[in-house]
Amino acid sequence: MNLYTKLACFAGGALFGSFGVKLLSSQDAKKAYIHATAAGLRMKDCVMKTVTNAQENAADILASAKDMNEARSAAQCEAAAAAEINDSEI
Repeated sequence: MNLYTKLACFAGGALFGSFGVKLLSSQDAKKAYIHATAAGLRMKDCVMKTVTNAQENAADILASAKDMNEARSAAQCEAAAAAEINDSEI
C-alpha cells in the first residue's frame, strides 16, 4: 500500500468516526434505542413467563415421580412381607 492509500484510509476512518458519533447521539437514534430496549423488556417478560411455566411443570413431574416411587416402594415392602409370611408358614 502506498502512502496516499494509507492517508486516504485514515482520513476516511476519521471522517466516518466523527459522523458516526453524531449519528449515534441524534434524537432519531435515541428513539430507536428506546424502542429496542422496550422490545427487549417485553421479550424478557414473555420468556420469564415461559420459564416459570416450565418450572411449575417440572415441579409437578417431580412430585408425581416421588409419589410413584413411594407407591412402588410400599408395594415391594408388602410383597416382601407376604413372601416372609409364606416362607415362615411352610
